Amino acid sequence: MRALSATELLGAWERGLGQPRLQQALTLLAAAYPEVPPEALANLSIGQRDARLMELRELTFGANFTGLANCPACNETVELAFDTSAVRPAEAMETPAELDAEVEGRKLHFRLPTSADLFAVTTRDQLLDRCLLGGRDQLPDQAIDSVIAQMARADPLADIQLALHCASCGHQWEANFDIVTFLWSEINAAARNLLRGIHALASAYGWSEADILALNPARRRLYLEMVNR
Repeated sequence: MRALSATELLGAWERGLGQPRLQQALTLLAAAYPEVPPEALANLSIGQRDARLMELRELTFGANFTGLANCPACNETVELAFDTSAVRPAEAMETPAELDAEVEGRKLHFRLPTSADLFAVTTRDQLLDRCLLGGRDQLPDQAIDSVIAQMARADPLADIQLALHCASCGHQWEANFDIVTFLWSEINAAARNLLRGIHALASAYGWSEADILALNPARRRLYLEMVNR
């Protein structure tokens, strides 16, 4: 994988406009892995998918994340900062496709949920029907909860929780970090910034969009600085 070029970023952004988040994740992966069939990307586990999106984010925008959250106790704004190494364990991309677990004396064979599964279902029971290889007939609720917990442990990046602390009131809590939403917001901002730059340079010099995007990013920034003086 490598960083998205300006042309690739704009193309992925344009294709992803209006798509649901689940599809936007696959649109970004398709831009990063043009040689991989779309169905193969859709069949990655959610954690494997998100590990690759974090790698794409690191290559395209850097490893450091910053953001804001509101304290649920006092509603104070809390700043957060971390890098990808804090939330992306190296083994997350090596998760086996299928796993076994013994639950209440019964051996179960299952696989981890994928984007293709999430497209196809609307309820937890439907998802389990797809992921439990051999069915879940007569499986009590307690056993189902145990399987779900084992799925989560086997695919840690599928549900990233950040430990947060409010300096104002001392409250501590966990907040979900969704790489798809975070990365898409950055892609959206970067694409709009690129388009504003293209408009400025095209207006000033009469260049085509393709000619402007073909410029080295550093040279493009210098031309924009001269135009904006």
